[in-house]
Amino acid sequence: MQTAPSSAQEPALAQPAPIRRLLSLDALRGFDMFWIMGGEEIFHVLARTTGWAWAVLMADQFTHVAWNGYRPYDNIFPLFLFLAGVSTPYSLGSRLARGHNRAALARKVIQRGLILVLLGVIYNNGLFVKPFAELRFPSVLGRIGLAGMFAQLIYLYVRSERSRYALFAGILLGYWAWLVLIPVPGAGAAGSLTMEGSWVGYVDRLLVPGRLHKGIHDPEGLLSTLPAIGTAMLGIFAGTLLHRRDVGDRFKLQRLVLAGVICLALGWLWNLVFPVNKNLWTSSFVLVAGGWSFLMLALFYWIIDIQNSRRWAFFFVVIGTNSILIYLAGEVIDFEHAAHYLFGGLLAFFSEPVRALGGVLAFLAVKWGFLYVLYRQKLFLRV
Repeated sequence: MQTAPSSAQEPALAQPAPIRRLLSLDALRGFDMFWIMGGEEIFHVLARTTGWAWAVLMADQFTHVAWNGYRPYDNIFPLFLFLAGVSTPYSLGSRLARGHNRAALARKVIQRGLILVLLGVIYNNGLFVKPFAELRFPSVLGRIGLAGMFAQLIYLYVRSERSRYALFAGILLGYWAWLVLIPVPGAGAAGSLTMEGSWVGYVDRLLVPGRLHKGIHDPEGLLSTLPAIGTAMLGIFAGTLLHRRDVGDRFKLQRLVLAGVICLALGWLWNLVFPVNKNLWTSSFVLVAGGWSFLMLALFYWIIDIQNSRRWAFFFVVIGTNSILIYLAGEVIDFEHAAHYLFGGLLAFFSEPVRALGGVLAFLAVKWGFLYVLYRQKLFLRV
């Protein structure tokens, strides 16, 4: 029987240096999730109870635009999807580099996407609570699942980065052409971008079962998931840059900032003929939201990973490492009741404005404490 050569006979093969984990990615995801889990209510409570001008202004910024336009709160959802894309070269890219089978990875990507769709349906409707006709199938998690899934499949099978950029441009241009140049059946001339007359609502009413969130339109509907793939692809472009070993941190930072500025400029230029609209997830919205996502990632990357200022980020890292779990947990755990049980008696000694603000802070503290326990026990929901 042939024996393996000893280490003295043959030198060990050199192993590539491990890619460091991006703490800025977890921190930015946690920062994003902080507002989803109730952080924005701080400004709304201050605006209601004090009437301070700055609080009223901030509260207004933490609401969604009714239709066309953009506010910072509109960036929370696309930033989360963007960050899912950023992690792709670190997860899938590293496995490909280690020789993992591409088809097996694709099966896992599809499985994860479909699980998120299912979790989104459960989040919207519960388990066997509503009749089929009243179920809402589109969801935030469903969009993350489907858009992220297709973006990751593109990453797996479109190997040329130039081809990925071309496909990204094709998705945005194709979506624009579909919505603007092709007449909607029964709606008259082409180019209607209203809730009632757009292709987005028409396709959802035609193909999506159950009910739509706004009756005639769903902001997480089927057709508008197409440009959301572009949002995830922007994240993949950022992650591919950060994953590179042949360039330094300063180069990466400059490219992130440049990409953000270019996306913002192109998005607002496109807005002149194709409005920035989160409900329709227009191509211009993809670029504007993507531009701000690039810049926010650059800021967190510079502070945390380049300047090595990390202690402050721990608060957000605890949230970011279990972001899907805390999103789902609010539907099955009564954090508000727990906050009142633990802090309500103490807050009763204070005036109404202090009680209102304290109630929000207590609610957030209970949620963060729950996540901290899971973090210390290394319990993370991985889909």
